Amino acid sequence: MDVTVAVVGAGLAGLSAAWELSRAGAEVVMLDAGRRPGGMIVTERHDGFIVEGGPDGFLAAEPDIQELARQLGIGDRLVDQVARGSTLWTGRRLETLPEGRAAELLGIQIPSDVGAQHAAPLQHGFRSFGGGMQEIVDALVGCLVSRLRTTQGVTAIAPAARGWRLSFTGASSLDAEAIILAVPAWVAARLLAGLGVSAARALDTVLYVPSTTVSLAYRADQAPATLEGAGFVAAPDSGSAVRACTYAWRKYPNRAPAGYALLRAFVGPVDGDPAAIAHAELAAILGIGGDPLWARAFYWPRGLPRYSHGRTDRVAAVRERLAGLTPLAIAGAGFDGAGVSACVRSGREAALGVLKRLGASSLRG
Repeated sequence: MDVTVAVVGAGLAGLSAAWELSRAGAEVVMLDAGRRPGGMIVTERHDGFIVEGGPDGFLAAEPDIQELARQLGIGDRLVDQVARGSTLWTGRRLETLPEGRAAELLGIQIPSDVGAQHAAPLQHGFRSFGGGMQEIVDALVGCLVSRLRTTQGVTAIAPAARGWRLSFTGASSLDAEAIILAVPAWVAARLLAGLGVSAARALDTVLYVPSTTVSLAYRADQAPATLEGAGFVAAPDSGSAVRACTYAWRKYPNRAPAGYALLRAFVGPVDGDPAAIAHAELAAILGIGGDPLWARAFYWPRGLPRYSHGRTDRVAAVRERLAGLTPLAIAGAGFDGAGVSACVRSGREAALGVLKRLGASSLRG
């Protein structure tokens, strides 16, 4: 018997879920309201530079995204962080930070459930892909392209004879035996509340804060040779609009052509051009000489999830309620933690849960 599973949302969690489902023989339909899969993962190539618009890597201790890369045949594209260490901008000077302290200041922690066999030897470092984080998205889309429908936003979900009916803008619809909602928490809250899952309203307590990154290109001789480590973080009382900066051309290999430098600044809310403000502050903090060759800013109005107390219990309550319905699962950063590897894990676990409920026999015929 053919079984159709609808995956709503083509970010990394949704792509990972769809890939897991397709491996098991399910007929997958991916639906996304946007024009481009990958969510916040955006890699641009500009004059030999590799520019990241969203996450530029992941903790080396996290195995999920690396396992997926190997299964997709791009495990050899994984690259290790080159420059290590970081500094703290106090508002007056840069001070060396202990290993791992910058990650703590930025709210990044190595998961407690990662085994020691996965954590060594890069327990406190990061990894990425040779051509940028877009490589994992491109590999997944390459396997799923015939199943992907962009600009297809879901407006409502209702019970149907086959399981569920998903409605879209323009009065069209799709029937599916199961659904995975790999969408931001506020979208899932609305769709599930429409089904009468009252506990889902609490998912809307996840706060998504804005995120602005600015990449700036320079000649190598414009940047001082004395820069330490892979970047700096600004102390909360530093008064700096630049909250952190990565020396991108030093952090990972081949991020800039020979003879050039690439900086990536994380900018807080500002009045004015974030690229101009970032350059002015970096020139003062780092001693950059002259104007950038070019700058590229990325603004995510609802970028990073921040969780209020009790988030785990609220998500568990929603999942308990969904367990009593026709297969319908939730996945993504809004539920199971931020970070690209966490999104991969969340998507694949949601897919495995749906597959278990559908039963292998119904998939293989």
